Amino acid sequence: MTVITKDTIGKMEDCVRGSLTGTMTFPDVLNALKSIGVERYHADYSRQEITYYLANGQSHVVSSPHPEHATAQEFSAEDVAAAVCESQRGEHSYLDFVRKTMEAGCVGYFVQLDGRRVQYFGRKGEIHTETFPT
Repeated sequence: MTVITKDTIGKMEDCVRGSLTGTMTFPDVLNALKSIGVERYHADYSRQEITYYLANGQSHVVSSPHPEHATAQEFSAEDVAAAVCESQRGEHSYLDFVRKTMEAGCVGYFVQLDGRRVQYFGRKGEIHTETFPT
């Protein structure tokens, strides 16, 4: 059974830092997290933190500071999808992705590693789901 150790926490922090600085891609992050037993994670834009969950129920929160951006009142699944596609093509940084999805009304997202999907959430409970590319 995987447990949260200092090494595990360090790898979680490395993933956040790598995303924010552009030294790790989304696939890099997924591989690193899977290797330490992370089952899913929640990126909360409002709190600027990411909560990582292990299959055994343990969790750990890592600060994910990003520049302040206004979150649109209305959720646009189309604009979220466009930002995801830009990321997949390597056309912008993670920080650009955060800004663009916030401008699209996104307040955060859940990544399900084994389910290979991400659910993006709006202020009013809207949900847009993207599956990982093959």
